[in-house]
Amino acid sequence: MSRSLRHGALAATAIVFSIASMSACSAGNDAQTLQVRPDNAATSVDSIKIQNANVITQPEHDAEGPAVVSATLFNDGDKREILETITLPGSNAQVKLHAAEGKGPIIVPAGGRVIIGGKGNAAAVIENGREATRNGNVQQVVFKLSRTGDIGLGATVVPATTFFEEFGPSSLPELPSPKPTQTSPTPSGESSQTPGVPSDSPSGTPASSTPSDSATAS
Repeated sequence: MSRSLRHGALAATAIVFSIASMSACSAGNDAQTLQVRPDNAATSVDSIKIQNANVITQPEHDAEGPAVVSATLFNDGDKREILETITLPGSNAQVKLHAAEGKGPIIVPAGGRVIIGGKGNAAAVIENGREATRNGNVQQVVFKLSRTGDIGLGATVVPATTFFEEFGPSSLPELPSPKPTQTSPTPSGESSQTPGVPSDSPSGTPASSTPSDSATAS
């Protein structure tokens, strides 16, 4: 190899190392700087895509309370789908679904998406979450939709900390406040006594009258 070619190769190598060093310095060792996020389960069947699926438990290991399933469901079809159930095969856990507005089914609109988990979103609550699974495991989760049917995937079980804190177990969507029952007030100065019923009658029925002596004598 000629001297000029060797010099060119060395210069190119130096440039590569220089760029790599600058990239490393700008990124640092901070995962947030690198925008690294935990791997979340995702899959797709027909027009339905499920992303960011996780089972999120209480933030403290020994804490009692429910767990939740979090996920985002996309519908690329031209007809809406209804999320009928979420099940956890291999466990006795029951998952209760709650729409974002607190009533009705969870609907995945045509050409849209629905987010499960997090404030203001739909919720999928595992009542006996601590018994259902353990942190660090991969839990099989099956989403049953009205048109597509069952879609299963393995979701990681994580505590409600760091990235998952805002999607973990929390209060359910707020239900509409029931309207207060209005009762007709009794006008002041009027008695609530039933007309024709003497006030001294303890049972609320008219007291029977005893015939007078004069009537008996006649």
